Amino acid sequence: MALDATGRARVAAQWMRELRLPLSGITKPDIVAAVAATDDWIDANQASFNQALPQPFRSAANLELKTLLFCYVAMRRANRLRAEEDG
Repeated sequence: MALDATGRARVAAQWMRELRLPLSGITKPDIVAAVAATDDWIDANQASFNQALPQPFRSAANLELKTLLFCYVAMRRANRLRAEEDG
């Protein structure tokens, strides 16, 4: 389910607070637009992601679990998720 305008604004605000990287040449409206584009992309590609998941996970997991799985994988790819096994 897509975020409403308030949800998108809060994602953008929290992302800017937590990123702690220089955003040279990127404005707040640029970030808000990027959040909206990402949210729209997730909606448009939800069925494709679901079909890519193996059974029985696909049929057993609810939308929340599937979304969290996507987020965990994306965060690990961005070096933002540390696992206990990393030492």
